Amino acid sequence: MSNRFRDLGRLRARAGVGRLVDVLVAAAVAVPVFVPFATAPEVTPLGVVFNLGTVVPLAWRRRAPFATALVVACSAMGVSLHHQPGQVLQYGALVAIYTLADLGRHRWQRWGFIGAIVASIPPGALLVKGNDAGEFMFTLLLPMTAFLLGTLARTARERSAERAAQFAREREALEREREAEAARAAAEERARIARDMHDVLAHAVSIMVVQAEAGPVVVRSDPDRAERAFDAIADAGRDAMAQLRRTLGVLKEDQDHGVRAPQPTIGALPGLVEHVGRTQVRVRLTVEGTRRDLPADADLAAYRIVQEALTNTVKHADARAAEVRLRWTDHELEISVTDDGQGHDGDPGWRRGGDGIIGIRERVAACGGTAHAGPLPGGGFRVLARLPYAAAVTA
Repeated sequence: MSNRFRDLGRLRARAGVGRLVDVLVAAAVAVPVFVPFATAPEVTPLGVVFNLGTVVPLAWRRRAPFATALVVACSAMGVSLHHQPGQVLQYGALVAIYTLADLGRHRWQRWGFIGAIVASIPPGALLVKGNDAGEFMFTLLLPMTAFLLGTLARTARERSAERAAQFAREREALEREREAEAARAAAEERARIARDMHDVLAHAVSIMVVQAEAGPVVVRSDPDRAERAFDAIADAGRDAMAQLRRTLGVLKEDQDHGVRAPQPTIGALPGLVEHVGRTQVRVRLTVEGTRRDLPADADLAAYRIVQEALTNTVKHADARAAEVRLRWTDHELEISVTDDGQGHDGDPGWRRGGDGIIGIRERVAACGGTAHAGPLPGGGFRVLARLPYAAAVTA
């Protein structure tokens, strides 16, 4: 409501300014119109009325341009014929013609009026007034010039309004594009958070389930091993809670970014390998080449790829040993996770392209890399991913 009242107030103020301008224009035209009154040999009441008729209607020129032009034109004709006193130039008529060409509401009014004016000038100037050729051309071209100037002003205003409307449309389209981009970014962020939560929970729960199943079996025969199993369960739970807090922290808009713990990167892989090695799967980490800088998303993706591959090795592969190999080449990081398992007959879903492989492929594709997963010819399973770090080098 406040915006509507504000807009209404602006329109009223603008209308008030327009009326004031019209009154000032009429006053300015009145000065040269009534100067001849001081030197005229004869001033008649009818001459006063005709001269006033070319001035006073100009105060309404914006509100009624066609009616104003008609009244002024008729009065100007009376001044020209009666000539008591006359005018050197028909100032009011020129202003009225300009205003009609600029602000006339209908095309037929504008062109019909100027056509009638041009058609009436030759008989009046040549037959009635007896003008010579120079005076005739001056009388003919003067109203045409005023009409041309008004038409140019109208065209400029219409083009300006068209450009403003086009700018407004472009701005609206840009706003819609920004909103769509924000929605896409939000969807991508939600998908990333979902992938992170899937990886964290799947890894932690798999480790906890495996250790929980092994603990009761050895609790009497090998108490030390049972204790390590329960310690591994506690460590997996604490690590999962910490990572979930970091992941869900991005959803809290009022949380300060500076206090958020960093997401795990490739530098945390030794700890991950050690953590998984506490299960029945022996894991070895091998690094080849010189480490390079990775983009932030690729650094996190490398950790999540290894985490997901090892999680599914523990959960699905029935493996005894696994190897994580990082190979730093000139252009990309090659990540290979292999195991010696065959997969459970009743739960081979991940190895046939379930959510785990899909998540790995989505992460790698988002970083501009490639990923492959499948059984090895001599037995076992391998996940192979390649993450380029060219973006980090050029940065």
